[in-house]
Amino acid sequence: MKRAYSLLAERSVRLLQNEAPQLPSDAVIFSMIQPTGDFHLGNYLGANKVWKQIQDEKLPSQTCLFGVADLHAITVAKLDAPKFKQLRIQAIASILALGISPEKCIVSFQSMIPEHSQLNWLLATITSMGYLNRMTQWKSKSVGMDEDQVKLGLFAYPVLQAADILLYDSTHVPVGEDQKQHLELTRYIVRRFNKMYKGEYLVEPQTVFTPTKKVLSLTNPTKKMSKSDPDPMSRIYLTDTPECIQRKIKKCLTDSITDAFYYDPEARPGVSNLINIVSGLQNKTVAQVEEDIKHMRDYRAFKGYVSDMIIEELAPVRTRYESLIKDPAYLMEVATKGSLERARPIAQRTIKRLMDRMGF
Repeated sequence: MKRAYSLLAERSVRLLQNEAPQLPSDAVIFSMIQPTGDFHLGNYLGANKVWKQIQDEKLPSQTCLFGVADLHAITVAKLDAPKFKQLRIQAIASILALGISPEKCIVSFQSMIPEHSQLNWLLATITSMGYLNRMTQWKSKSVGMDEDQVKLGLFAYPVLQAADILLYDSTHVPVGEDQKQHLELTRYIVRRFNKMYKGEYLVEPQTVFTPTKKVLSLTNPTKKMSKSDPDPMSRIYLTDTPECIQRKIKKCLTDSITDAFYYDPEARPGVSNLINIVSGLQNKTVAQVEEDIKHMRDYRAFKGYVSDMIIEELAPVRTRYESLIKDPAYLMEVATKGSLERARPIAQRTIKRLMDRMGF
């Protein structure tokens, strides 16, 4: 029987600006990111910055697991194997560049731990097709595809995501707003399994929402910032040079109002997106950022201010990344130790507990 958690009755924790995550002393914090290239500013403010905050506040009795969801990455076929391998290494470098310590946290490759796939199958047998068919993300990713092009992995990947979380008895999962539905599915699976097998065998995790609202595309602020956008000017990577950041912010889409800058996501989505970015970088509320910029009367000053904030925040991340990526052997060593020596023993205990109860 699993230990009880005092906060499990709550569905989510929503962090406020300047608020350190207040988590139970026995919390297990889990999050992963796909190896689709360098992290961008949306990834950073949507989840990755909170990883570092959680690590820095971590108690010895808490467990942090951060990793690379490389099995999820193949829901869209990766035909260039050497490139995919490099993307996986880059993802580990990016995690460490954020300031994540492999001594304080478990850093792993999902694919190195076969129990992820094993639990995925066990959970798939109790997850309804109807629930999966209501998931919005697979629908958005399959737009324009016919039935033959939409693969089972793309349709059912939320079950694997649930398995990732539940494999470690995770109690808290820091994510952006776009992952809300996936965490709801995870809790649904937990309740179904526990009801079927008459006990608390799986832990129901809480969603930890980051304080920054969704970061939008610099060229089309009606969409979120994404690596899949064909326009490279739409996003800022954590490894972009200061000159590149300045160029992207200078050319980003705003509006024709030049004598005042304020937050209005409906009427001024481009300006509001930039204010939201500064809010996340500075750990300030939107109102505080508006107060800081109220004296500005032209886009040169406003966009220069935004560029300076981004450059200052990302400079140490870029420096660490450039150093780490030169040593792929070290990065593989970190991922291998984290996966096989630290994460997998936890995963094996969970699988044994569940399979024993299921009669295997």
